[in-house]
Amino acid sequence: MAAITASMVAQLRGKTDAPMMECKKALTEADGDMDKAEELLRVKLGSKAGKASARITAEGVVASFIEGSTGALIEINCETDFVTRNDSFQALAKAAAELIARHDPADVEALGALAHAQDGFGPTLEDVRRGLIGKIGENMSFRRFKRFASSHSLTGYVHGTRIGVVVEYDGDETAARDVAMHVAAMKPVALSSADVPAELVARERAIASAKAAEDAAAAQAAGKPLQSAEIVAKRVEGGVQKFLKEVSLLNQPFVKNDKQSVEQMLKEKGTTIRSFTLYVVGEGIEKKTGDFAAEVAAQVAAAKQGG
Repeated sequence: MAAITASMVAQLRGKTDAPMMECKKALTEADGDMDKAEELLRVKLGSKAGKASARITAEGVVASFIEGSTGALIEINCETDFVTRNDSFQALAKAAAELIARHDPADVEALGALAHAQDGFGPTLEDVRRGLIGKIGENMSFRRFKRFASSHSLTGYVHGTRIGVVVEYDGDETAARDVAMHVAAMKPVALSSADVPAELVARERAIASAKAAEDAAAAQAAGKPLQSAEIVAKRVEGGVQKFLKEVSLLNQPFVKNDKQSVEQMLKEKGTTIRSFTLYVVGEGIEKKTGDFAAEVAAQVAAAKQGG
């Protein structure tokens, strides 16, 4: 009879989301064969053994790693804010960031295949992820990452665990780090006005045009003279230019001194920002809403039944 270890039980729970005791029983019946045990659980529990991977992971952390001119930024997600404070979860994120910087994986699948051992799980990062899912009881996933191997200098800033920034620069490190903090606070969408994505510019122009048409209709209804098409066009373009200044890094008022722009501060410090990357946890993910207390109660009841 094969010895059934706690890590085996945790690994099976991570794959199936079944109760701990049911995982142990299945492994015992399967004499330690993981695939056979998973099959037994599917037969016995049916939909109750649904994979944890089906659950939405909209919380999480951002981690970074920088060593010289090489670095990485990664977002790793989980289901609840509670798990973001878990030491093992945070260690997983930090380890993943370092692995990305050192090994340059092509995608999330390649990242998961890299060698890593933690909390008794391994030998790959994916094995650790699956093991922690079983141990902690929540789904977690590597959402996105970026590796930096630059001819320029790198610096970064992580605000708490939810916002991360990496900046490529030439010049003064303190000034560049201040810019990283500025990016975290002000969330620009591009380095300069010329770099703002065309679809955002088009959207803003459409909004400004619609506002101008609305104002014209209101003026007409009030019996006021209509502005010329030339004046309306200038108003629209003025609105677009204002938007571009608000969302481009170099044009934004510097957070530490709003009397000067970021560009002016950098010129003063003899520093050039080449690029920046900003990650905000859960950005773009649709969060599931529900009664958390009822969900916890249901999980407790299920655990008692499984025990």
